[in-house]
Amino acid sequence: MKRIGLLSDTHSWWDDKYLIHFADCDEIWHAGDIGSELVINQLESHCPVRAVHGNIDGQEIRRRYGEVLKFKVEECNVVMTHIGGYPGKYSPTMRSIIYKERPQLFIAGHSHILKVMYDDIVGCLHINPGAAGRQGWQQVRTLVKFVIDGKEINELEIIELG
Repeated sequence: MKRIGLLSDTHSWWDDKYLIHFADCDEIWHAGDIGSELVINQLESHCPVRAVHGNIDGQEIRRRYGEVLKFKVEECNVVMTHIGGYPGKYSPTMRSIIYKERPQLFIAGHSHILKVMYDDIVGCLHINPGAAGRQGWQQVRTLVKFVIDGKEINELEIIELG
């Protein structure tokens, strides 16, 4: 069993609440638009981080993190990217990856819109954690926490930062 903290679109903004809410997490995942290495370094000081770069990220972060990350946690196959769409509206690149890889979990950021949807066609849970930073139009900054136990994704929690 792994406890996961998920965020996206920090846009260089650091908030100590990230680590307060992710205190019990085994891993933290960042779905892009990190903005600065300071954010990642702060997260990594707490626990292992998996991340992808986003469209606003500079060369330092792009060298460190790819555009698409495919990995397995427990028995759960995961695909994470920054710009990927959501069920019924996947980007063309991500649609082909999702249909080929058939992950149990697909994560994308970018829109600043918190979204949790199940894709019945692929058999895949999609999570967009919204935006954790202060840049953008969103009124409420959000984080997501969940547990991966085998192939199951449980205890999904939405955290509003205000």
